[in-house]
Amino acid sequence: MNKLLVSLLLSLGVSGLGVAGSANAADGAIVGDAAAGQAKAAVCGACHGPDGNSPAPNFPKLAGQGQRYLLKQLKDIKVGTAPTAKPGEGRKVLEMTGLLDNLSDQDLADIVAYFSSQHMGIGAADPNLVKRGEALFRGGKLEDGMPACTGCHSPSGVGNAPAGFPRLSGQHATYVAKQLTDFREGNRVNDGDSMIMRSIAAKLSNKDIEAVSSYIQGLH
Repeated sequence: MNKLLVSLLLSLGVSGLGVAGSANAADGAIVGDAAAGQAKAAVCGACHGPDGNSPAPNFPKLAGQGQRYLLKQLKDIKVGTAPTAKPGEGRKVLEMTGLLDNLSDQDLADIVAYFSSQHMGIGAADPNLVKRGEALFRGGKLEDGMPACTGCHSPSGVGNAPAGFPRLSGQHATYVAKQLTDFREGNRVNDGDSMIMRSIAAKLSNKDIEAVSSYIQGLH
């Protein structure tokens, strides 16, 4: 990727852990009800915590996540875990197999509305990894054609909810590292035809992923 393309990516904010997807009233989608979603999200609490702050680092925090991104992920997971799913279709999360099968679009919208209304807790970064993690998050690896994460996820890591780019600030390092590795290895492919995250993750070494994931966990 040449310098011109890198500059274009930076100007467009093409970076991060997710891609835009349809999810809210602006594009004709169903509007979720947070109060109804709290009851419907009860089963989700076993892994993600009652308020969306998961106690286990391998399960993502959903609290405070943008509705557009979160709804896209739930719909992709519902498709990807269906018995009729084709290879590479949707997003396959084995732990969620069958959990979304009986939920309607309204149910999903309500659950998303509830979790997005909660506050995501912030963790702590490994002091030994902060310098490297911050350099990657804020500066990318331009020599390798990788733009900074801030372009889509903002300098504070809160993401861009209207565009569908997820909040990263406070997310578990273990979970972030797993997603980046999956994107790099082609085990997660729901980043659109432009393959934004797969292209970015391909530039990251294991040590890069460890550092930037740790930095994200403590970012606020």
